[in-house]
Parts: sequence; C-alpha cells; structure tokens
Amino acid sequence: MTGTHVKRHHFHVIEHIISFFRKNIVMTVALVAALVTSIIVPPDAKYIDYFDPRTLTCLFCVLAVVCALRNIKFFFILARRIVSVFRNIRRSVLALVYITFIGSMLIANDMALLTFLPLGYLVLSSTGMQKYMAFTFIMQNIAANLGGMLTPFGNPQNLYLYSKFAIPTGDFMAVMALPFAVSVVLITLCCIIFVRPEPIEVKDEDVQLPAGRCALYLVLFALSIAIVFRSIPYFIGLAVIPTVLMFADRSALKAVDYPLLLTFVFFFIFAGNMARIDAVRELFSYLMDKSTLLFSVVSCQFISNVPSSILLSQFTGNWQELLVGVNIGGAGTLIASLASLITFREYTSHDPRGTVKYIAKFSAFNFGFLGILTAIMLIVM
Repeated sequence: MTGTHVKRHHFHVIEHIISFFRKNIVMTVALVAALVTSIIVPPDAKYIDYFDPRTLTCLFCVLAVVCALRNIKFFFILARRIVSVFRNIRRSVLALVYITFIGSMLIANDMALLTFLPLGYLVLSSTGMQKYMAFTFIMQNIAANLGGMLTPFGNPQNLYLYSKFAIPTGDFMAVMALPFAVSVVLITLCCIIFVRPEPIEVKDEDVQLPAGRCALYLVLFALSIAIVFRSIPYFIGLAVIPTVLMFADRSALKAVDYPLLLTFVFFFIFAGNMARIDAVRELFSYLMDKSTLLFSVVSCQFISNVPSSILLSQFTGNWQELLVGVNIGGAGTLIASLASLITFREYTSHDPRGTVKYIAKFSAFNFGFLGILTAIMLIVM
C-alpha cells in the first residue's frame, strides 16, 4: 500500500469515527462527562461499584430479541394488519399512535419508534396524507415516551431505577398508573381534535411470518421479560439469548443499539464520580429534598431522562417522585429523551425543509403535555 493510500485510509477511518460520535451525540456527551469527572475523581477500586450489570444485561437482552423480531417483520406485519382495518385518517393515526404507545410498553420506547415511525410514513405517504406527518410523528414520539412509563422495561431509565431501588412490580405500576392514564386521555384528545376523519384507502400486503423463527424469538422475548421481573437470574439471559441469536440471526446482535449501552456505562461513571464530590453531593441533596419530582423534570430538559435518572438516584431515596419525574420529563425539549432525537432524525430524513416547523410543533405539544402532567403530579404527590 502506497503512502497516499495509507493517508486516504487513515482519513476515512477518522471520518467514520467523527461521524459515529456525531450520530450518537448523547453518548459523546456522556463520554466527555465521564472523562472530565475522572480527572477530578481518579479511577480507583470504587469505580467497580458504579456499574449495574443487571440493568445493562436486561437492556441488552431486550434490545437483541426485539431486533430479531424486527428482522422477520413481526411488528410491521402486526401493525400493518391493525391499521388496514381502518378506513379514515383519524382512526389510522389513532391506531398508529396506540400501536407505538403499546409497543413502547413491551419493546422499549426507542425500539417502538424505530419500528413504527416508518410504518406511519408509509401509511401517510401511500394515502396522500403527508400533511399529517409532523403531527403523527410527534404524537408517536409522545406515545413512545409516555407509554413506556407503565412497565419496568418500557423505558431505559425504568430498567435502571427498577433495579437500583429493587422496586416491587406492583408498587412500580401503581405509582405510574395516574400519569399513564392522563397521557392516554391527552393523546386521544389531540388525535381527535387535530386530525379530521377524512376517508382513505390502505393497501394490504401479503407478507408471511416464518413460523419457527417467530416462535423461537417470542420464547426469547418471554425469557428477557422474566429476567427484567427478576424471575430468572440475569446471567442466564446473558448466556442463552446471545448464544441462540448467534446461530438464529447474527444480524440481530449487530443491530443492537450499542451506543445506548455505552451511554449507560459512561453515565454510570459520571454519576458515580459526581456523588463523590462533596460540593455537588450537598447541592443536589438540597435540591432533591426541596422537590425530587420538579428537579428531576427540569434536569431531563437539559441532560435527558436516562442520565438524569442515573445521576439523581445517587442523591435521593424518594424513588416514587424520581421515577415519575424522569418519565414525564421525557416530554419537553428535543433532548429530554433519546427517543425524541430518533423521531427528529426520522422526520427530517423525509422532510428536511420542514425542520423549523417541526421543532415549533414538537415544542408546543411536548411542553403542553409536560406542563399538564407536572402540575397534576405535583398536586397528587
């Protein structure tokens, strides 16, 4: 290889690395935060205690199995059949939003969006209803963030807090029942008010599921859920699920959102280091004592809900308010939730000229939801 070719190769490698960090901006911020705090609190034996292997294992297992199910178009076929029974755009949009809402409870919010946003675009574009695309994407985004709050595996921060505080499943769902119910009502009202019942036709596609692989992946999905609910030791899932997928669908393991897992790792380091800085510990403890709910909601708007849950959990034992705060706090700014960035990226890929209008609509709806939910929960809790 000549010197010119070597330089060109190095240039492409550097270009790919830069592109990777740009695409995963939250992970990049987490890495920088971990490195900076590691200067203040040099690495030592206590670093080992920062990490929560159960959370990382549960997240990996769920993501891997969901990727396998996506590869056989399980969720696409399921959603397509549901949507095909509706014959006007209002009911179709409601169906798309509800599917995303329910999907986030079962396969996590980011995976629900990656699965159902393309379906939303397909339905709207094939029926000539692109005028509702921004609204539909925004409602799907809100549904993914708020629908996932009801279950321990619905949002990444839920998995962490569920494991961190060893929250009983019944208590977890009881705390989240009210904001979940309010979210359902608000989302339904928005779809009824802002989408007219115009008639449409949706073409049916004859796509068949491979029965054997479908059954296998559903068994693996059940196993991953059993791990989340602590019915089975997490190390069993870590051994079984990757091994089976290595033979059944290796591409599913490649498709796992590893930057999300790395984001958790880096924020574990950042949060652990912050908790060991006296001035930070005193300030955060003071603010959390004043209002864990309100401070966690505000924190999400600036550093997103996943890092907020990891960081703030070091300074309070009030898991109820923290859990509610980092879930409803996913609404609001574009960076309040990792899932919102996924939606933004998907929308701009279809309508790059509509970026400014999209952000304006996104902010209006999200802050509306955030304001109503926060006000209700501050009164109740």
